[in-house]
Amino acid sequence: MLYGRLPKQSWYFVILIGILSPISLQAEQPKGGRMTIAAGQDVSIEYTLKLDNDQVIDSNVGGEPLTYTHGAKQIIPGLEEALEGMAVGETKHVTIAPEDGYGPVNPNAFQEVPKELIPPEALQVGTQLQGRDASGRIVHPRIAEIKENTVVLDFNHPLAGKTLHFDVKVLDIQKSHHSQTP
Repeated sequence: MLYGRLPKQSWYFVILIGILSPISLQAEQPKGGRMTIAAGQDVSIEYTLKLDNDQVIDSNVGGEPLTYTHGAKQIIPGLEEALEGMAVGETKHVTIAPEDGYGPVNPNAFQEVPKELIPPEALQVGTQLQGRDASGRIVHPRIAEIKENTVVLDFNHPLAGKTLHFDVKVLDIQKSHHSQTP
């Protein structure tokens, strides 16, 4: 009996090592010896975002990478979920439904205001305005419709209700320097 020959303190040490080792291995999630994306890590990605019609909406390819803390809800949920477990150098095409992106279009996010509140040079459907809501937060509604005496403003995110297509490449993964992750 191996444990019978060890001093009592050593036996406890062996038990603790056996209990703690699997936990630390799970936290790093090695993939062929490489670190993979998991909660609490700072991740840098390169991406191109397109809509269903293949129109490029945004891209940082050839520019500054997007860096975020994984699990801290700093990017849309569908993209964060798709990146989980990827390693540096990996690429992926990700299609994200509106519910996992910027949400569906909220019909309650439209507001009709008197036309005279809008600067005449901005009176065009699609123009994005800047203002403050009742709590003082800066908002960016878009002009959705112009009527005879009023203007309908859309306070939805411009990509609400849209299916999003990301081409993503993981550039870097580091242990986070931030202390807070959910």
